[in-house]
Amino acid sequence: QVQLVESGGGLVQAGGSLRLSCAGSGRTFSGYSMGWFRQAPGKEREFVACIMWSSGNTYYADSVKGRFTISRDNVKNMVYLQMNSLKPEDTAVYYCAADQAGLRLRLGRSDTWGQGTQVTVSS
Repeated sequence: QVQLVESGGGLVQAGGSLRLSCAGSGRTFSGYSMGWFRQAPGKEREFVACIMWSSGNTYYADSVKGRFTISRDNVKNMVYLQMNSLKPEDTAVYYCAADQAGLRLRLGRSDTWGQGTQVTVSS
């Protein structure tokens, strides 16, 4: 079982950038697709981005496409989310997730989640 710990959240002004990191431990990321989700106050958790293990393909929510970039370092057991041109509506707790099944990951049905990191974008 993989354990995940997110970091890198914080307070940033609109238009700014943040880079979130997700560190995995317990076992290698090998075979796991990785994703980022977010949950704003009073809203349901939503998909942000994911990167598939087998193909390396990346997928993004329409709301972040062109602004966010997901990447991974399989040697370091890390996955990153580079967030540029941040908007107040990006404010949320961001969660890292892992799953050996890419579709299950994209649907937010993974059993493996981090504890989350808060991102706040001020206007």
